[in-house]
Amino acid sequence: MKEKLVDLFEYTYHFNKEMIKIISENLEKVDEKTISLINHTLNAQQIWNSRILNEKSFEVWQINPFENLEGINQLNFNKTLEIVQKFDPDQKIEYQNSRGKKFENTVFEMLFQAINHSTYHRGQINSLLKQSGITPVLTDYIFYKR
Repeated sequence: MKEKLVDLFEYTYHFNKEMIKIISENLEKVDEKTISLINHTLNAQQIWNSRILNEKSFEVWQINPFENLEGINQLNFNKTLEIVQKFDPDQKIEYQNSRGKKFENTVFEMLFQAINHSTYHRGQINSLLKQSGITPVLTDYIFYKR
């Protein structure tokens, strides 16, 4: 299972990087919602990592300096790989959501949420890119694996 998680996070890292690249190449055409969503996508992975590692987290909708996004993506990937290697996927973690409510989930559930969440928002970003006249990034997992 750990190998599959690494594969899915390599996919996530790769297409987050591609999204950052296409947005940076078209900054004059993209709207604030696109910038907000790419930040939110990266923030969410950092938040899930921080919940597992019991570290300080980003705010859900914080806007980071655009030039920092590639570094945040890389750090997220590195931290996630650390989690995959060090934690049992079935280990339960207690954490608080952004509203302070307590929950408990397994490491696998939390990591899968990060993967699924980023895929969802990359789809939204692609829709916004298309509306702005920018060719969307083909982000299907199966094409990534071919």
